[in-house]
Amino acid sequence: QVDAVRVYVNSSSENLQFPVLFVVRQQKGVLSWQVPLIFRGLYQRTYNYQEVSRTLCPSEPTPETGPSDQIIFVDVSSMAPFNIAYELLVTRLENFQLETNKAFNFTASPSQPQYFLYKFPQDVDSVIIKVVSDAVYPCSVVSVQDIVCPVYDLDHNVEFNGVYQSMTKQAAITVQRKDFPGEQFFIVFVIKPEDYACGGSVPSSTHGNVNRTWNLQRTKNLQVTIVPSIKKSVYVQAMLFSFLSFLSFYLGSVVVAFVHYISADMKLTVLFGSVSFTGSGIVTSSHPIAASTPEGSSYGAIDESSSSGGRQLSSPERGLPAGSDTDSSVEEESDFDTMPEIESDKNVIRTKVFLYLSDLSRKDRRIVSKKYKIYFWNIITIAVFYALPVIQLVITYQTVVNVTGNQDICYYNFLCAHPFGVLSAFNNILSNVGHMLLGLLFLLIVLRRDILHRRAMEMKDVYTLDYGIPKHFGLFYAMGIALMMEGVLSACYHVCPNYSNFQFDTSFMYMIAGLCMLKLYQTRHPDINASAYSAYASFAVVISLAVLGVVFGKNDVWFWVIFSMIHILASLALSTQIYYVGRFKIDGPDSDLGIFRRASMVLYTDCIKQCSRPMYMDRMVLLIVGNLVNWSFAVFGLVYRPRDFASYMLGIFICNLLLYLAFYIIMKLRSSEKLLPIPLFCIVATAVVWAAALYFFFQTLSSWEETPAESREKNRPCILLGFFDDHDVWHFLSAAALFFSFLLVLLTLDDDLDAVRRDKIPVF
Repeated sequence: QVDAVRVYVNSSSENLQFPVLFVVRQQKGVLSWQVPLIFRGLYQRTYNYQEVSRTLCPSEPTPETGPSDQIIFVDVSSMAPFNIAYELLVTRLENFQLETNKAFNFTASPSQPQYFLYKFPQDVDSVIIKVVSDAVYPCSVVSVQDIVCPVYDLDHNVEFNGVYQSMTKQAAITVQRKDFPGEQFFIVFVIKPEDYACGGSVPSSTHGNVNRTWNLQRTKNLQVTIVPSIKKSVYVQAMLFSFLSFLSFYLGSVVVAFVHYISADMKLTVLFGSVSFTGSGIVTSSHPIAASTPEGSSYGAIDESSSSGGRQLSSPERGLPAGSDTDSSVEEESDFDTMPEIESDKNVIRTKVFLYLSDLSRKDRRIVSKKYKIYFWNIITIAVFYALPVIQLVITYQTVVNVTGNQDICYYNFLCAHPFGVLSAFNNILSNVGHMLLGLLFLLIVLRRDILHRRAMEMKDVYTLDYGIPKHFGLFYAMGIALMMEGVLSACYHVCPNYSNFQFDTSFMYMIAGLCMLKLYQTRHPDINASAYSAYASFAVVISLAVLGVVFGKNDVWFWVIFSMIHILASLALSTQIYYVGRFKIDGPDSDLGIFRRASMVLYTDCIKQCSRPMYMDRMVLLIVGNLVNWSFAVFGLVYRPRDFASYMLGIFICNLLLYLAFYIIMKLRSSEKLLPIPLFCIVATAVVWAAALYFFFQTLSSWEETPAESREKNRPCILLGFFDDHDVWHFLSAAALFFSFLLVLLTLDDDLDAVRRDKIPVF
């Protein structure tokens, strides 16, 4: 045991001009203070204490000298021209050295700080210091310092050495043996004179003697417990669990692909047999079946053999002339319009009450496919330029935390933050491996489908020309990259989660939700979907609004008014484009005041003259429900002004995605289409995994919207393998849920239509 001595002094003097000075001289150091002891706060406010108690730096007996008496000199002096009474008391501390797994209770105040010694046991390489208190205030600081004298145990110098964090009701610091060559350290407890650093009230700015406070009662009861942390074997188990759990998805995908390969010949035989005897003619390898006009949709239909001027429409059945180059100037004009010469015909077709896929897949397949590949190349460019400065920034954050010891910079779950190398919370980073592995797997699945589709095209397979949903894989590739980047950026965010880098964790979430909606819409509207440039520009606006919302959304009503107006107007504009299938434009000859006249005529024609029944009933129902949901979000934000604006924005995207997905599935079943076993399995798996993931997501373990001390009140112990916390489980489950969602919503949902003519597939 190490002996320690505590010195208590008290003086009745309130004369700040002539304080009493106490100097304690020891074998290895000098400690001094004055009475009244002065602490300074905001606005030059001072807090004066006449009672001071300090623990002297202990002297541990060496093996050479053995136990010996400590010689301490205490010098008391004052420059006062009159006598000052004081009281001096020196006591020996009985419980100076803390023990493992044994709770110890004590009391501290601003003028009477406490610190204790802890030595690592032989079989322990890492410990967690857990400090709890029943009272929120006064605000306190917990510091871990090396065995160096003097010990910094006052409010103005406790941050000079070691690792420290502020505290209200709970604090936790993980300490590793390798960081202390002497295999021992001091744990220092300091009570701050004011509470604003822990989220308490900020003292008002006053003048004169009112700024001076004497002997303010700020005593706090604390309990400290030091428990061993996890062993190295747990790190290995956690890493094996993380990788093997998601590599099992690869194994499952290989099994499914093998089963498909075995049954491929039989399936193709059945499918080609059913196609050869359709009522539209006999399939030949050189002349695919022409699109016939379906029954009941003659309104606005155009006979392709006799279009105006004798021109032939550029339909997907015909494609480009034989031998044409895919990189020709014709394709490069796709950014503008691939059918400029039949603009009027195209608009007439889209006015039909019952639209079919053949009506909205008239552009050349190769040109449209190249257009959607821009999504893939653009998101790679965005990812590189976004990720590199992010990685550099979080490395800087982690370096600052390690060098300064200030653990208030990063908002970890300190009760389950396991360091590894220079990283303070390796478990929060490791749990994001699922997004990267499953994103890569999704890319491989899409690549396989893309290769099979290309082979079918080379063989002039009729299904790739006339039947099923048009196969454009650019958005799929973009979604796979977005899923991987969500894992990378979420890991970067969790290197040091705080107010300054929150957008790293949410930016690609917005993009994933947006890309899913675009892909779902593109499935049956391949010719009129948004271009990559406009889509990513919209995402940039959304991310900018998210940043502005976090900065101004807490207390500024003007921001919520502007945001709600933007939200409602954007919903109306998007609804108009969807309802009129991209035919409502604000450019061209109807610019300026003409646009208002055109809008009024459309309103009169579709809403007043035909108010008994809208022309497009299904679309109208979807858009009414969608607008009600979005307007509800706008009103909720304006009234309640939620503090977590990033999650609020993400909720808007997710609700819209789920609404559109539900509408799509309902309309699919209503159109007598089938759900094959794989998409049906994905629906069930997606619902179950998302429900479990959201449960863990709402288990808040920290919050950078509060002070670091308040955030630590939400910290909880690990729940999985003694290594992962609730938020890590959210990472695992959300990665699996997104993967199943991608397979369901976007890749396999319409596989049942591969043998159905496009002029028989309804658009909704």
